[in-house]
Amino acid sequence: MASKKTSAFKHVLTQLISDLIEKSGNKPMNYKQVAAKLNLADPESREAIRDILEEEARTGLFRVVEKGKYALKELKAFVVGRVDMTADGSAFIVPEDEFEDDIYIGPRKLRQALHGDRVKVHTYEKRRGKRKEGEVVEILERARTEFIGTVTISPRFAFLIADDRKMLQDIFIPLADLNGAKDGEKVVVTITEWPQESKNPVGKVTYVLGKKGENDTEMVAILADFGFPLAFPNAVEQEAEAFPAQISPDEIAKRRDFRSITTFTIDPADAKDFDDAISFQQLPNGHYEIGVHIADVAHYVRPDSALDKEAFERGTSVYLVDRVIPMLPERLSNDLCSLRPREDRLVFSAVFEMDKNANVIHEWFGRSVIHSDKRFSYEEAQEIIEQQTGAFSKELQTLNELAYILRDRKFRHGAISFETTEVKFHLDENGKPLGVYVKERKDAHKLIEDFMLLANRRVAEFIGKQGKGNNKKTFVYRVHDVPKEESITAFAQFAARFGYKINTKSDRETARSLNALMERVEGTKEQNVLTTLAIRSMAKAIYTTKKTSHYGLAFDYYTHFTSPIRRYPDVMVHRLLDHYLAGGKSVNAEVYEKQCEHASQMEKKAADAERASVKYKQAEFLQDQVGEIYMGIISGVTEWGMYVEIEENKCEGMVRLRDITDDFYALDEKNYAIIGQRKKKRYQLGDEVQIRVKKVDLSKRQIDFTLVS
Repeated sequence: MASKKTSAFKHVLTQLISDLIEKSGNKPMNYKQVAAKLNLADPESREAIRDILEEEARTGLFRVVEKGKYALKELKAFVVGRVDMTADGSAFIVPEDEFEDDIYIGPRKLRQALHGDRVKVHTYEKRRGKRKEGEVVEILERARTEFIGTVTISPRFAFLIADDRKMLQDIFIPLADLNGAKDGEKVVVTITEWPQESKNPVGKVTYVLGKKGENDTEMVAILADFGFPLAFPNAVEQEAEAFPAQISPDEIAKRRDFRSITTFTIDPADAKDFDDAISFQQLPNGHYEIGVHIADVAHYVRPDSALDKEAFERGTSVYLVDRVIPMLPERLSNDLCSLRPREDRLVFSAVFEMDKNANVIHEWFGRSVIHSDKRFSYEEAQEIIEQQTGAFSKELQTLNELAYILRDRKFRHGAISFETTEVKFHLDENGKPLGVYVKERKDAHKLIEDFMLLANRRVAEFIGKQGKGNNKKTFVYRVHDVPKEESITAFAQFAARFGYKINTKSDRETARSLNALMERVEGTKEQNVLTTLAIRSMAKAIYTTKKTSHYGLAFDYYTHFTSPIRRYPDVMVHRLLDHYLAGGKSVNAEVYEKQCEHASQMEKKAADAERASVKYKQAEFLQDQVGEIYMGIISGVTEWGMYVEIEENKCEGMVRLRDITDDFYALDEKNYAIIGQRKKKRYQLGDEVQIRVKKVDLSKRQIDFTLVS
């Protein structure tokens, strides 16, 4: 058996030979010519070169052109791409050049590359018609060096078994680098080195999360796993604590004063930070003046401060099942910036004069000061709207009527109404789920949403419509692209199975018939499947300076202005709006586009972390119900099984194909179905099935079901 040293030498030499032949324009050479050009005159090297040329001519890299002369099988032998690991230790490389096919890499040819790494790959065609294969020749950048998992300690050494299913190597930890971690605890480990000849990377424990299976440990592990920081640096906390509690008279004098005008907030009952308030007064001409007042975070968080750098890095607050990880320290998010009742607060306002038909007659944007009279929960506001009596009942009624008109107008313009069910948990004091319920959205929610949409839209229009061509001002927009035609067609074909027709003649028609569908499916058992699929067929909304429109809302201009406590792009929007109101010149688009890309990435990570926390709670909830039987809806199909969502508690699990034993089943991707090859029995997305809870793996957040036939 060849030693590791010789195999490493062989690897390097192979690389040198192929580089040489490629650089010489793929001119055929014999082993002596190769050796001369590489300045390797000693007999052993020449022998090694001859062996490599002969062996690789049999297995892939080179071809024999004439007796003893070799050339590369194909040029463009190097491709750069990202590693996508599979469960068996092999991988596919997804090339950066989108016209290239994926490249298969066998387990032995990965050379210490890990899932997600950016790598350079040497490719070679296998026999005609077979897939392209290759081997990693260089790791250009690691996707991550931090891993979360469980530590196992033996007398001489320790190692980490990572939670991430795509991290197949255990990480070796010297006992001196355990940092106080005990056997079986969950920890964060950073890879410190990976010796050339070693099978496993070496790392050190950087953070002990706690006892495996405890709620706190698992929630913090999810955050760490998605790369969110677990605490604020001292410098950031100190900056936040240094602000005075009192607003200076000088600051108030610079602003428009709304403190004497009726103002209130409406938020979830358990909210700690209040981003937005609404003020309301009737004007002498019979019109209404409605102020949408947003926390003036940018007053406190100044560019290049420690606070600003931290907020930018985080990009967003993260909402897990049982906790919020705020973008800003508590002193700002729950105190100075939070629009608490009966306290003066600094805000950035969008103020609209509206007639009875919700037409905007006049608008004003600027910095102001408010004093909220009351803090409503959604439930309290809803009750006042329904009963038509209680605090600020007249104001709430009028706002609700105007919101109805705004909403109706938005849908007539082609906005799409996606009412997905949001799963919530009743938790005990230790975070254990006692029950699952679905959050309902009523008028009070929609009222706030519609006025926030109005402010977002009018701010975007105000900047977006200034200047023409090259004089356009750089701004941060929230953009949602038109869906790809093939995605909508595939969805329309699927919806037709349930008897719903989708007209895809034009974008407007598509939107209109999607809305009709959403109305018709409300309350049906297929609602969640169809809504989820419809959302999947849509493009994803992102932040960008390049475009301005939002397909799902049918707005030509849209931005995020209303949540700067929990979203960094809103802080950027406040700064830019302030800058342009003061007559400032357009800012550098490239700089802002890069910041937008980062914000979009962090938003996606936060959504993934939130989903992981829901999955964990669902698994924990079903842990005590192994063996129980439920009715469910097939919510997804893959080649190894089908996902089923339990109707009564919305928990989702997997029925594995190997557990359906009455036939051999295969995936019919186009029709979202799994079909028995002999008896042709089919299980289709949206079908109702009866399942039994088979197994729950908390650490993997996995739930397995079996079918009850």
